[in-house]
Amino acid sequence: MSYGFMNKQGAASTGSEAAETPILCDTCLGPNPYVRMSKQAHGKECKICDRPFTVFRWSPGAGMRFKKTEICTTCAKIKNVCQTCILDLQYGLPVQVRDTALGLQGGAPSSDINKQYYVQRVEEQSLLPSSGPSSRAGQDLLKQLSRARGGAGGQPNYNRNKPHLCSFYAKGTCTRGDECPFRHELPVKNELSQQNIKDRFHGRNDPVARKILGGHAAAAGLAPPEDKDVTSLFLSALPPTITEDAIRTWFVTQVPTLKPEHIKSITLVPASKCAFVNFRRREEAEAAALRCAVKVQIEGQDVRVAWGRSRPVGKGKAAAKAE
Repeated sequence: MSYGFMNKQGAASTGSEAAETPILCDTCLGPNPYVRMSKQAHGKECKICDRPFTVFRWSPGAGMRFKKTEICTTCAKIKNVCQTCILDLQYGLPVQVRDTALGLQGGAPSSDINKQYYVQRVEEQSLLPSSGPSSRAGQDLLKQLSRARGGAGGQPNYNRNKPHLCSFYAKGTCTRGDECPFRHELPVKNELSQQNIKDRFHGRNDPVARKILGGHAAAAGLAPPEDKDVTSLFLSALPPTITEDAIRTWFVTQVPTLKPEHIKSITLVPASKCAFVNFRRREEAEAAALRCAVKVQIEGQDVRVAWGRSRPVGKGKAAAKAE
């Protein structure tokens, strides 16, 4: 749910953006219906398109930290995300989770050469990336994951509005005690602490998305095997008229980060209605498995997917590994 809409006065001609209201999710906006905001025209550069934009700053509620918009309204509109947390406005989930579940391809270019032209075209002609048809299974999965995180009809989770951690407390030198406006907790070093706004916006290498999709894939029996050399997926219950090109096309169009060259080979066994899809790298195989955990339907027929098995190790190699 968006809090406002963009105002495009002079945006294309000046290379900057002016907005009267921000585009925010319910969680970042906070529970106070009478929230007050400060507004600074061209206060900072957008962290996605690098253009100056109107920065809004507010307090979501008592005991919460002050928040501000991080990206411009145009970039938020392109991806349908909140300007502050960069999460999807409808489901409250990372862009990578949404695009993987629905099989959407990223619309905004990430290179510095193309993004300025793309953003300008969006503002001048109201061009938005085509989302394409979305599967019912993907929508149901997003609703399920959203409810688990406190969204989609449930109460918003305001935990991410908590104050930042106190760096002086971590060093053992904070003398404010209960009057300190920051949290007195020790920082946790893990994958989730290494987050990047650009990666979250473009739906790539997002640790939060990997955790959410990984949990669902494990529940669906598609948890990555321990053997890192396994880079293939096994497809069964395929349609009788299936072809290698149809399988390749499905993966390339349904997995947002997958390109044709990422698939090394496809071994199709028509008599058994099964196939092995071999990827060049383990990362690409894992991305495909995350998408397959939603639902795989090729030529109108449901297809079962599982990870390939490890190759048997000869006695000589096994003895060498043991040593």
